[in-house]
Amino acid sequence: MPKTSLTNYQYSTVDRFLRYVQIDTQSDPQSSTNPSTEKQKNLSRVLVQELQEMGIADVELDEWGYVYATIPANTDKATVPTICFCSHVDTSPDVTGAGVKPIIHQQWNGADIVLPDDETQIIRLADHPDLTNQIGNDIITASGTTLLGADNKAGVAEIMDAAQYLLTHPEVKHGRIRLLFTPDEEVGRGTEKVDIEKLGADFGYTIDGEALGTLEDETFSADAVKITVQGVSTHPGFAKGKLENALKIVADLLASLPKTSLSPETTEGKEGFVHPTRFDGNQDQAVLEFIIRDFTEVGLQEKELYLQNKLNDILANYPGSTAQLVVKEQYRNMKQVLDQYPDVVENALEAIRRVGLSAERRSIRGGTDGSRLSFMGLPCPNIFAGEHAFHSRLEWVSVQDMQKAVDVIVTLAQVWEERS
Repeated sequence: MPKTSLTNYQYSTVDRFLRYVQIDTQSDPQSSTNPSTEKQKNLSRVLVQELQEMGIADVELDEWGYVYATIPANTDKATVPTICFCSHVDTSPDVTGAGVKPIIHQQWNGADIVLPDDETQIIRLADHPDLTNQIGNDIITASGTTLLGADNKAGVAEIMDAAQYLLTHPEVKHGRIRLLFTPDEEVGRGTEKVDIEKLGADFGYTIDGEALGTLEDETFSADAVKITVQGVSTHPGFAKGKLENALKIVADLLASLPKTSLSPETTEGKEGFVHPTRFDGNQDQAVLEFIIRDFTEVGLQEKELYLQNKLNDILANYPGSTAQLVVKEQYRNMKQVLDQYPDVVENALEAIRRVGLSAERRSIRGGTDGSRLSFMGLPCPNIFAGEHAFHSRLEWVSVQDMQKAVDVIVTLAQVWEERS
């Protein structure tokens, strides 16, 4: 097939992106509401309005913060599967997303990018290998005191621009397309209230990946672990031989973790980890939370048993204290599902190739909404959005990469129509 590109198209991706990132949509892992923060709906309402202005009639923002919309089929073929494109509106709790000031560094020449509101924040080519391919491109960053929000507002902007293109170019034949924008992906609850029946799609794609041309069809499997330690509390002035401080028990557990392995900062590739994320309490009771990651469920179970054994060893020194370790499943490696539907991945790789890119399949040391959607009945790999250095003040994205992602979305809709 010939290379496909959106010839003479005036992309709206960047304008949309610059607007979206200035809306604070940070999610909150400690909240029990859906969505975890009401402010996420501020962007969702903008998306609803813009989709309606495009002429889409069935746009819906539900009470949980999910946006659903349909691009109707324009093909005579009756057998084209319904495809869903999905991105999340929330940004990471790790770094503030309030007051984002996006900056476009036009025709970047390879020099260090010093972020003006905190000049200690410097994006260096040596630290970001993917910048090697960006010389001459236009790089968007924040100003140094916030994250940018490219994760995942780049994907949101790309889907919105692709929707506009498809609606204004009826010569591009495609089947029925569903759009889904979710809240709370960053806190592991992005699909918690998705109505799969209402969504009504056969296959899906999250647009939430990193480097140009990549498609991720394998993720971590993930569990959360919560350890609650009950110590023995008494007045410190009369505590000799009685007090068993829950804070010290938890501290002993943390100190016992290996320093050169089994952590995010010491692992790579297909290696999993045990990662403490929250510590709270007092001498009477303390809570320690972990995320456990591995590419296999066996690997998860081994790490959880390792943690339980460490805890048991430490409790042996505190005979009056007890602890409870509770495991909660978060998501599973989507490759288990995607291997059963090879066309979902192959069609995406074909679309990437058609827009003139070298297609690369990758595993991701993380998860996406697609991980859970795949197990909910919607096989859903992850296509690049161009976002880099996520969850940090050094986050960046390339204008040209975002536009290529739009090309891929449009072309992928065509591939499904052609091959049906």
